[in-house]
Amino acid sequence: MTIQVLDPTHETESKPFIAAKGLKNLNGAKVGIISNGKKGTFHFFNALEELLIKNHAVSKVVRMVKKNYSAPAETEIMKEVKKWDAVIAGVGD
Repeated sequence: MTIQVLDPTHETESKPFIAAKGLKNLNGAKVGIISNGKKGTFHFFNALEELLIKNHAVSKVVRMVKKNYSAPAETEIMKEVKKWDAVIAGVGD
C-alpha cells in the first residue's frame, strides 16, 4: 500500500498586504454585521448590536445575511462593506 502526501501550499506567492488601521473608538461609527444566517447568530447579534449602540456610541448598525452560509459573502454585500467603518462577520449554528 502506498501513501501519497499532498502539499497544501499554493503554487504562487501570496500578495503582500497592509492591514487596515484600527479605529481609536466606535463613537459615531457605522458598523456592519455579516451573518451566515444560521439561527444561532440571531440572538447573539441582537445583543451585540445593543451593546455597540449603548456602550460604544455606534451611530448605526447594518445587518446583512449571506445567502449561502458556507460560501464567501456575495458581491452585493462586499460593495456595502466599503460604506462601513467597521465590520463584524460571525457564524452560528
